[in-house]
Amino acid sequence: MAKTSLSSSSLFSNPDAFFYLLIPTIILWFVYFRMSRKRLYELAAQFQGLEGYPLVGSIHEFVGDPMKIFQKMWKLSHKYTKNGSPGKLWIGHRLIIFLSHPKDIEVIYGSQTHIYKSPEYGFFNSWLRSGILINNGEKWRALRKLIAPSFHLNVLRSFVDHFYKHSLSVVHKMKEEGSKEFDVHHYMGACTTEILLETAMGVDKKTHQVNGFEYASAVMKLCEILHLRQVKLWLRPDSAFKLTSYASEHNRLLKYIDELPQKVMKKKKADFLKKKQTTTEKCNTKSEEVKEAERGAQRLDAKRNKGEVTETVEGVSYGQSAGLKDDLDDDIGEKKRQPFLESLIENAANGANLTDEDIRDQINTIMFAGHDTTAAGSSFFLCMMGVRPDIQEKVVEELEQIFGDSDRPCTFEDTLEMKYMERCIMETLRLYPPVPMTGREPQEEIKLKSTDLTVPAKCTVLIGIFKLHRDPSIYPNPDEFNPDNFLPDKTSNRHYYAFVPFGAGPRGCLGRKFAMLQLKVLLSTVLRNYKIYSDVPQKDWKLQADIILKRADGFRIRLEPRKMTPKPKN
Repeated sequence: MAKTSLSSSSLFSNPDAFFYLLIPTIILWFVYFRMSRKRLYELAAQFQGLEGYPLVGSIHEFVGDPMKIFQKMWKLSHKYTKNGSPGKLWIGHRLIIFLSHPKDIEVIYGSQTHIYKSPEYGFFNSWLRSGILINNGEKWRALRKLIAPSFHLNVLRSFVDHFYKHSLSVVHKMKEEGSKEFDVHHYMGACTTEILLETAMGVDKKTHQVNGFEYASAVMKLCEILHLRQVKLWLRPDSAFKLTSYASEHNRLLKYIDELPQKVMKKKKADFLKKKQTTTEKCNTKSEEVKEAERGAQRLDAKRNKGEVTETVEGVSYGQSAGLKDDLDDDIGEKKRQPFLESLIENAANGANLTDEDIRDQINTIMFAGHDTTAAGSSFFLCMMGVRPDIQEKVVEELEQIFGDSDRPCTFEDTLEMKYMERCIMETLRLYPPVPMTGREPQEEIKLKSTDLTVPAKCTVLIGIFKLHRDPSIYPNPDEFNPDNFLPDKTSNRHYYAFVPFGAGPRGCLGRKFAMLQLKVLLSTVLRNYKIYSDVPQKDWKLQADIILKRADGFRIRLEPRKMTPKPKN
């Protein structure tokens, strides 16, 4: 009787044999996969929301353009997360828990443990790489300690002149539009880009030679692609994404965006080396004047320690006591305070664990987070002024009380007097938070405070900032623009985490003071020079959120000159 041998090659060349082996393998893998996630499924079953289908979840709910996806998310949140109750949905096999109650948000934002960004931020890796926005763990903590001092109030005060210069420049650029309708976001994006380059990066336009509008447009287009990868299951695998036309466009945009940090880093490193050489060449001996100044500082420190000196806090704006409180100054202490890029380069030269690639990634992060969010916030504000002329006139009346008929530049002290404007800015950020939701991945189970439910470990927790800010139990008539929501008596009776346009806690936005100060200078300058009109009622605005919340129909306004401030000299 002849022996029959069955080689591996003959086995896998036989379709039937391969099929019969493949099916049980898949079944066993699926059973193991489900069993290993038994606890996650048990906890998930307690939440209301979309159950979805095996393996694909509720991905079919997110077909369409970004505007349709945002509208779908908003409808689902109304259906399953009423009165701040948590909800759930599945994207593929990934469980998404949606939170919008301030007590639950406090559990996440206020924690030193739940600081890990969700895997959905991983699609930013090709762009932001080791940037502080998407980094986790000890690397993130080290970066925060290095970067935070650059956003101290004392540094920001020195930026006001730059804010005003670029604000006045964009005022005169918009004059070219005449009385016709146009999309103001183009101008705001270019302006905020150029402000960041000159302040945080410390380089002028001659150095970077980057067109602010083109850079802002490239960032916006790249965000659209990254957002599609977040919500469309078939674009998530790198192997599938590379086969699409999105991949080539993604690579083209990334190449253009990456040119900026290379240019500015080269310039600032050369400046640093030149400055260091000059300093070394100076006399190392201290003059008597320097020695006396040091002795005076020591005497003052001794008096402070004895309680003989009362410290004053300058520049605490109304907004800090009305929902924009932060902890930046608390954990900076007496560290050296320098502009962002200058600080990173000096720290790297002094032995900090920072490579050129790390610095590049922080530049990309700050340029993205700093310009796009502020451009969106300022654009929403101007559109709101256009549809609410009564509010606009109250803002202008306040500005007239501050500036009178003078066309003098805006100062830091002026911004502290802009009480009503600040309330209008915060109300704009309530209704239209630039980042409508943020994601975390808990490394352990979390007991919620608003309910008896427990969030499982290793899922995605979405903080619904947009939903939170429109909760009628917190904000009466939540869809109405009402700056009085931020009167002191209103804010003092609200939960601290009921207003979080910049996030909060350890992973809150480092640049929130920078953003508020910039918005005041920019928007006050525009309103001192123009009346704003908008023909589209607020209820008809079409919103979309490709990472940053925007109007799908464009931020369209018309301008009518007031008394124009003379064009700045170059």
